[in-house]
Amino acid sequence: MAGDHLEAAIGAMRADGRIAMVGAISTYNATEPVPGPRNLFDAAAKEVTLRGMVVSSHLDLFPEWIANAAPWLADGTLRTETTVVESIERAPDALLGVLRGANTGKMLVRLGEPR
Repeated sequence: MAGDHLEAAIGAMRADGRIAMVGAISTYNATEPVPGPRNLFDAAAKEVTLRGMVVSSHLDLFPEWIANAAPWLADGTLRTETTVVESIERAPDALLGVLRGANTGKMLVRLGEPR
């Protein structure tokens, strides 16, 4: 859950560190308050900066990103991780898994015969 991850990041931060606050999809459908980090004072004591980041605020950089990332993906410099669920029948489970944070990287549903 997002609070646990932020808590771990704060614990690992050096003085004057920066944390980009993104995502938190696992909390989108929360019906109760989401637990937060218990060590926010540590962030203050380390003078850590916590700043939100929304990708849509940087769409002007997308062409540059594609130009850089495509060769990195092709040569293996940039690696991605995915969680793959087999068959369209399990697509609802895959979606629920994304909302629970059960995936690593992108959640994919492979159509057709299992490999």
